[in-house]
Amino acid sequence: MAITAVRPERFNASLLVERNLEAGRGDKPAFHAPDATLTYEELRRATNRAGNLLAELGVRREDRVLMVLDDTTAFPAIFLGAMRIGAVPVPVSPLDKADNFRHFVEDSYARVVVGEAALIPLLREVAAGDGSVTFVSANGPADGAIDLAEALAAQSDELAPAPTHRDDMAFWLYSSGSTGRPKGVVHLHHDIEVTCECYAGEVLGLREDDVMFSTTKLYHAYGLGNGLSFPLYFGATSVLLSGPPKPDAIAARLRAHAPTVFFSVPALFALMLREGPGFDDALRSVRFCVSAAEPLPPVTFERWLQRFGLEIVDGIGSTEMLHIFCSNRPGAIDRGTTGRPVPGYDLRIVDDEGAELPGEAVGNLEVRGDSCAAFYWHQHEKTKSCMKGDWFSTGDRYRRTVDGLYAYEGRTDDMLKIGGLWVSPVDMENCLLEHPAVHAVGVVGAAVDGVSRIAAHIVTAPDRPGDDALADELREWCKTRLRRYEYPHLVTFVDDLPRTVNGKVQRFALREQVASAGD
Repeated sequence: MAITAVRPERFNASLLVERNLEAGRGDKPAFHAPDATLTYEELRRATNRAGNLLAELGVRREDRVLMVLDDTTAFPAIFLGAMRIGAVPVPVSPLDKADNFRHFVEDSYARVVVGEAALIPLLREVAAGDGSVTFVSANGPADGAIDLAEALAAQSDELAPAPTHRDDMAFWLYSSGSTGRPKGVVHLHHDIEVTCECYAGEVLGLREDDVMFSTTKLYHAYGLGNGLSFPLYFGATSVLLSGPPKPDAIAARLRAHAPTVFFSVPALFALMLREGPGFDDALRSVRFCVSAAEPLPPVTFERWLQRFGLEIVDGIGSTEMLHIFCSNRPGAIDRGTTGRPVPGYDLRIVDDEGAELPGEAVGNLEVRGDSCAAFYWHQHEKTKSCMKGDWFSTGDRYRRTVDGLYAYEGRTDDMLKIGGLWVSPVDMENCLLEHPAVHAVGVVGAAVDGVSRIAAHIVTAPDRPGDDALADELREWCKTRLRRYEYPHLVTFVDDLPRTVNGKVQRFALREQVASAGD
């Protein structure tokens, strides 16, 4: 049964900051950001000033504040300041497209939009005609917007937290699917502490003396935990990175601030493995690494361990559950799996009709735990189909072993059926990645003359050009390592794979490429 901690009814998530001051950490760095370092006392002041500013701008309890921010000190100030007054911060990616920005403003009813200075013109354009929206420009002035730095300087640094209920809305995160508009995922004030206690504490064993660095941004559920809630909960220090998470920028932050725990995603771990020997010393301070957002290929784990002597702790989470709910443990890695349920969470495997499958089984993964989102905003039917009582349907297809380990097979809608037999695109990708000529791969289904086929898009090593001979070699590679029907019928060599801003391969884009090539 899932663990539910007894929490006070009146609870405000911004009180994580106060707890560190009470513990005597006022002078300790809370954030090493590209624009400044904030101690815990400075973070308290910035949070309170941000809350006072939002209140002055007319933001009231449960009003939404849209945040279109990169990872600088502006993010924690606005995020915590909004929750402090009982308002609801809604962080989204500054790399998103104009149509989605318009959707975020209209869907959330945001009355205040805090954005990067360079984005203010676009944000004002998509909200044209809505004179009730106030724009605030972070990290530089912008026409038609309040300058955040100047406005914060004029505010008081004292502000009592709103007496919010533990089950009040605290913040939203938008989750994008392969179709339709992004969905507003509504989280409550108590959700943050659940992930900190159950995953960060019980599984990772994070400590006050840790320095945490995440390449995944704060607007993403994974990054929000890694870079904000986990360090604040344990009184640790967070290292933030602005701009794209490229290996040279990552290495510079690693060397500058000597993190002890490094969070990233499989695509970036693989990219960093391609870096020369000059990258090796950047990780000397790290005691272990963490991966999520997509399954970690075993070959990436092995190469990382061999080169850097560091484990990568792989797990699975979701925006709806806020962070990781099934994971390996430091020092106890079951390679090729996402481990076991995190304490406080229950998992089950069900068939397509929703019946639970006991013991060793393959089917659809469902999870329950107290960090689950309350509902999808403006998505009543989607809420009913995914949130079934205590259980959340993840949309992932998983295999549970006889030992109780969970191994990812793919998204339910990405699974392939060839000749009446199920094929996991993830298994095939992992197999292909073990070939020395393959640097990256994405596998999808394709219809050829009305017949289902498997298509592999492959990025090769620089010294191995893609040609028909290599394509045949890769097919045989799969046939000798997987079941005989699990091989790519179509092999396309590409310079790069389409990915989300968080590094996930966009399979729907690969499917569109296959369809276009067949037209």
